[in-house]
Amino acid sequence: MDKSNKEQFLVINRKEMKARGWNRLDFILVSGDAYVDHPSFGTAIIGRVLADAGYKVGIIPQPDWTGTEDFRRLGKPRYAFLVSAGNMDSMVNKYTVNKNKRREDAYSPGGKTDRRPDRAVIVYCNRIKEVYNRKPIIIGGLEASLRRFAYYDYWEDRVRRSILFDSRADLLVYGMAERQILKIARNMEYGLEVNHIRHIPGTCYIANSTEDLYDYKMIPSFAETASSKKKYARCFYEQYLEQDPFYGQTLVQKHKDRFLVQNPPAEPLDQKMMDYVYSLPYKREYHPVYEEQGGVPALREVKFSITSSRGCFGDCSYCSLAFHQGRIVSSRSKESIMAEAREITSKEDFKGYIHDVGGPTANFRKPACQKQRYEGICRDRSCLGFTPCPSLEVDHSEYLDILQSLRELEGVKKVFIRSGLRYDYILEDDSDQFFRELCEHHVSGQLKAAPEHASERVLKLMNRPCIEKFEEFRQKFYHYNREIGQEQYILPYLISGHPGSKLKDAVKLAEYLRDIGHHPEQVQDFYPTPGTMSTTMYYTGLNPRTLQDVHVPQGHEKRMQRALLQYKYSRNYNLVYEALKKTGREDLIGQHPKALIPPRKSKKE
Repeated sequence: MDKSNKEQFLVINRKEMKARGWNRLDFILVSGDAYVDHPSFGTAIIGRVLADAGYKVGIIPQPDWTGTEDFRRLGKPRYAFLVSAGNMDSMVNKYTVNKNKRREDAYSPGGKTDRRPDRAVIVYCNRIKEVYNRKPIIIGGLEASLRRFAYYDYWEDRVRRSILFDSRADLLVYGMAERQILKIARNMEYGLEVNHIRHIPGTCYIANSTEDLYDYKMIPSFAETASSKKKYARCFYEQYLEQDPFYGQTLVQKHKDRFLVQNPPAEPLDQKMMDYVYSLPYKREYHPVYEEQGGVPALREVKFSITSSRGCFGDCSYCSLAFHQGRIVSSRSKESIMAEAREITSKEDFKGYIHDVGGPTANFRKPACQKQRYEGICRDRSCLGFTPCPSLEVDHSEYLDILQSLRELEGVKKVFIRSGLRYDYILEDDSDQFFRELCEHHVSGQLKAAPEHASERVLKLMNRPCIEKFEEFRQKFYHYNREIGQEQYILPYLISGHPGSKLKDAVKLAEYLRDIGHHPEQVQDFYPTPGTMSTTMYYTGLNPRTLQDVHVPQGHEKRMQRALLQYKYSRNYNLVYEALKKTGREDLIGQHPKALIPPRKSKKE
């Protein structure tokens, strides 16, 4: 492929194929998102990696799933269709935690909704099967990755079988897929049929028997997990323990008379490979076809942002990163980041502001300790969690050096950090330089931080630091801002209704918010999405680590817990009043400074 082809958008129609002299494509990506050629979009990354390897690649973005015409748009690929729901799970993208339809889809032209079906991966694959029944289909992305085993489906309130069975795809790629897709492509190019590509780490497939398998671990079957919540919890924890590229075993889960086989996870990209992936000639724009429709909103926040790392050893229970990007952090080199920054600053619409330099956790640049580099993640402890591991290595120096260099680039007015920051990791640093420079240079008026809750019991289940840590961070933040003469604020992120939270825990959190004078306009109700420890707690009422009972707030109680976090709003008065009466906390009803709400007015008043 010549250089001019590589530097254009990937093709999305026959006209563009013809312009390049192509009669047939090697791979066709089908995505639930509009096509944005930016390295924050998984479809763009996979497409660019394959194109750079010499393959002819096309994209069918947001096909009309009510028929088959769109799936014929680019013809039949030489090797395979690659199907993804897009950057988000299609159900989370489409529905709120209350199962109401969202008003906007940031990954669709003009932000319009209903441009993708429910369970997009399944629907797309079955449509392709109608047209090209024998052509291999490989699924990947977040939706497929987190549904690779039998999983609890919040929207149907039942356990569904692995997405590989419902989609009828030939292969599933889980996690970040660059290594896997290149190996799969080479195998197919060399003539290996897809049903014989069963050896690549980071992939799953369906087997008719276990005769050809060795050194594998059988986990509870689909039938067992669907009928026993205890077995579901145990099954999830067994999966969790094996998500490590160093010691992870092959896992097998029976589905009736067939078997879902997960090969061990792929190794995270090393720095050289990371640099390569982000050096590819992305246009950093949405495809021109969307211009008249108002563009693609999701591009706005990331267009002038830089991904500096992947993976997260924070291991929060409600986060799916452990199952997708993994817990071993890998990062790009300073040279790679600076090269991307220079490209950003050369854009005509760049206004001098780099919006973010980060990843899942911005201030993680390397594995948590030396052991992780060669032996993997500890099975019996967390790196941070409620209390940090004694072996945790804390070092912000490299990240600081990168931020300082970015600030000095010509044309750069400000470099913000909007990715998540682990404030407990910052507090573990013996030097306060990063904290001070964060306040002075990298906050845009408000710093988002995530204490999530104030109850020790709930925070332990979340695998988050104690509230005292957040309070220490909060006090230091305001202290440093006073020193530098800045007026900036912390915006705490909170989760209501998390498994383990009882009504009295929500009252405790409301009291903490009262004490710090914070009245959140928005609160995130716990959303049970696939692939997380917390979702398993929600469905089973058990802690997967211990199999001990966990209280799960539901229905009216969940509404009361949410109302308590917004006790200042008059619309929540009756729910807050009821919650305080139920917990015996009438002392918080009154006109005194510690009261959450005033007394009820008498009928005469």
